[in-house]
Amino acid sequence: METVPKPGRGVPPKKGSPQARRKKPRRYWEEETTPAAAGAAPGPPGKRARTREPRPQRSQGVHGAPKSRFCKKPRTPRSAPDRKKPPRTLSGAQDPFPGPAPAPVEGARKFRRIDKSKTLPHSKPKTRSKLETAEAQEEEASVRAARAELLLAEEPGFLDGDGEDTAKILQTDIVEAVDIASAAKHFDLNLRQFGPYRLNYSRTGRHLALGGRRGHVAALDWVTKKLMCEINVMEAVRDIHFLHSEALFAVAQNRWLYIYDNQGIELHCIRRCDRVTRLEFLPFHFLLATASETGFLTYLDVSVGKIVSALNARAGRLSVMAQNPYNAVIHLGHSNGTVSLWSPAVKEPLAKILCHRGGLRAVAVDPTGMYMATSGLDHQLKIFDLRGTFQPLSARTLPQGAGHLAFSQRGLLVAGMGDVVNIWAGQGKASPPSLEQPYLTHRLSGHVHGLQFCPFEDVLGVGHGGGVTSMLVPGSAEPNFDGLENNPYRSRKQRQEWEVKALLEKVPAELICLDPRALAEVDVVTLEQQKKERIERLGYDPDAKAAFQPKAKQKGRGSTASLVKRKKKVMDQEHRDKVRQSLEQQQQQKQETAKPSGARPSALDRFVR
Repeated sequence: METVPKPGRGVPPKKGSPQARRKKPRRYWEEETTPAAAGAAPGPPGKRARTREPRPQRSQGVHGAPKSRFCKKPRTPRSAPDRKKPPRTLSGAQDPFPGPAPAPVEGARKFRRIDKSKTLPHSKPKTRSKLETAEAQEEEASVRAARAELLLAEEPGFLDGDGEDTAKILQTDIVEAVDIASAAKHFDLNLRQFGPYRLNYSRTGRHLALGGRRGHVAALDWVTKKLMCEINVMEAVRDIHFLHSEALFAVAQNRWLYIYDNQGIELHCIRRCDRVTRLEFLPFHFLLATASETGFLTYLDVSVGKIVSALNARAGRLSVMAQNPYNAVIHLGHSNGTVSLWSPAVKEPLAKILCHRGGLRAVAVDPTGMYMATSGLDHQLKIFDLRGTFQPLSARTLPQGAGHLAFSQRGLLVAGMGDVVNIWAGQGKASPPSLEQPYLTHRLSGHVHGLQFCPFEDVLGVGHGGGVTSMLVPGSAEPNFDGLENNPYRSRKQRQEWEVKALLEKVPAELICLDPRALAEVDVVTLEQQKKERIERLGYDPDAKAAFQPKAKQKGRGSTASLVKRKKKVMDQEHRDKVRQSLEQQQQQKQETAKPSGARPSALDRFVR
């Protein structure tokens, strides 16, 4: 019985159908067939056995390398000249300066903070690898800082007298010689009605806060002369200071301490800080330090609104105060001629320095934390070394005595004596100023009541009885600023983001000490003392023998719980043996001391303890 073939199995497609017009795909190993060859073998429709031709054998030359597991293309070995060629970009051009940019050796050495002369201690491999990683990261950071130094295009200014004495150069001559933008930074505010004035610049150097003795309080952008707020508190103002940003400032009024915003709105009245005479703000700790007439030094944490500590200096009225920007230590000047150094973590002064024979009138500390300038009632101006010796480096007798002192960012020292301002300069940023010849001199329309150099601007702000004067002092400030830390041109959004970051990186008040580098070192003496006390308390040395490490077992007996049990059992047994041994030794020592050898027994031995 014949069966009809099913459609699609061995039946050729009809002419004109889509299946007949479809071209048969050709494999890459098959040779291209010609029409003549295709029609040379006609035959009845039926099943044909497909015969595959063997694949052509590749030559074992350059293209005969084995294929990669991750790439379809065969790997071809490159010649030596091809390896040295720099990679091309998308446009096809080659980099004319391949590799990392070279860094100057001297610049990298200047930014390096690790002493290469000290070898790494012999420690465990894991600890040693961590130390080596940290050292490599520090080295790379110093190299990057040395490369980025080329971007600091600004240079510090200077004043050249062409052989003349620069102290004879007037402010009018400087204003005529500089450009229009710099000349606009010199101005006088005639505020004789509410003077004398105390002033303070913000950390960015863009904003200025004024406080008059008769209650006048104002804050302004002194570069654009735009007034932010102006109020009259109807009370005597003794000092004024910006907090962590220009949005908040503190005012020490006659009775209590007040906090205002940049719109002049009173936010807080802190009654625990009463009769305040001087203010200082520690930016990295968010602490507001206040000195009062009652002799108390108070630290207020402005981030949480709590008083961290209130220290009694026991030296009477406090009216002379300055902070060390290097280690955040507060310097207080007293009427007995001494300067005391304070930290909120210690109730007693960290150090006391006898500076003058009479009472102190002013104290200032260099931004590097190396030098301190003091002036007293004996008309002496002295500069002390704070690097552990606390010895005077230089001294000068002034005709009137300096009532106010201030250091600039580059180490210039200014002293206010009556209605005259004298400025001394040194050899550089980290060198003490020379007191032999003044750098600049200026006479004001009233007695000096406050001094401060503006950050990142060659400007000195002076508050006096006639108002406020902005002087031009070439070479006083750092020409370049860190845009991530103190950006004078930041927007409101950038300021808010910086505040959040600064709060997250806030340094605890307990870490304030004379030498901040000691925080990164190990206190070996205390560690040995604690170890000795532990041995005396336990009766044995727990670190004398290595800890027991149980061996792993199979068939379900090597679980974590069983390992912990076995380890604890061995530790308990060792502890019992050591305690028993120590008790036996103590008992033997008591017996030896209680009953000397060779002595006859007596009836009174029972009373011996």
